[in-house]
Amino acid sequence: MLLKLRERMASEKGFTLIELLVVMLIIGILAAIAIPTFFNQKQKANDSSAKAMAHTAQTAIETCGTDNNGSYATCNVAALTAVENTVSAADPKNPVSEPTAPTATDYVVRATNTTTGHWFQISRTGGTFTFTCNPGGQGGCPTGGNWG
Repeated sequence: MLLKLRERMASEKGFTLIELLVVMLIIGILAAIAIPTFFNQKQKANDSSAKAMAHTAQTAIETCGTDNNGSYATCNVAALTAVENTVSAADPKNPVSEPTAPTATDYVVRATNTTTGHWFQISRTGGTFTFTCNPGGQGGCPTGGNWG
């Protein structure tokens, strides 16, 4: 019996059509899962540079406030650029918006990634920091729009 099985196995060469179709189906399923995940990772990587720029702008505006006796009222993009030259409204990849309504105690800084169009914002209100982003649930912005 084993002899006949060995003879039959020795005469077979290659794979059957069914075996090839099953392998192609498995590869197709794996590709369908992996490719969208890869594209989302690329968006996250692009958005991480905007997050880093928002943090850099936050550090620059805090330094500007310290230089002005604790008041953020005079801190604009030009003042932030003077503190940290990488913070700029003219940055081609992650421009920083003019701080929104800076007061003696509060400010809002925002960096936008030009590749994805997503923005990341840090707000200081009454000593409390809020980290928001848009659009939520895409790239590096979690669902709900809070990233900090």
